[in-house]
Amino acid sequence: MRDRQASQGARRAREFEAFVAGAAGRLLHAATLLTAEPANANPRARRLLTSALAQTYASWDRLRGEDPYDHARQHLADRFAHGAWHQHGSLGRARPSPDSVLALLTPQERLIVVLRLYEGVAEEQTAALLGLPTERVGAICARAMATLLHPPRGPAPALAKAVPS
Repeated sequence: MRDRQASQGARRAREFEAFVAGAAGRLLHAATLLTAEPANANPRARRLLTSALAQTYASWDRLRGEDPYDHARQHLADRFAHGAWHQHGSLGRARPSPDSVLALLTPQERLIVVLRLYEGVAEEQTAALLGLPTERVGAICARAMATLLHPPRGPAPALAKAVPS
């Protein structure tokens, strides 16, 4: 009995390690886009990734035919949304990098843009994942894209005062 459990545990660990080797980079990139942190300084994104991978590992035996990447991505999105929108916890209070073009977007807009455009999640699936009507997801995505394509202008430059002669 112990040998069988040890064998199953080793198999589970190998399967999960293979999954992480293939998916962690892309999930980290998605998390970095969500947090709008620089790629080389992304502690919030790394915490999101760690949480998503830990949750996926904890659920590994129950996935039974489900795509573990979809499970991890869903947990990543849930954690980001919960931290950024509801609790105003560490993700909500932290400011995105001003160098990131995605910093122009609200957390909700970033989440929808990342899911729809980077991850390729269908509008209906994104709506179901976020608990929003499909039309609302489409409107938010369109508004976010308009912001990204036509960013708001900064304040007008100050005019230099004429020096009396």
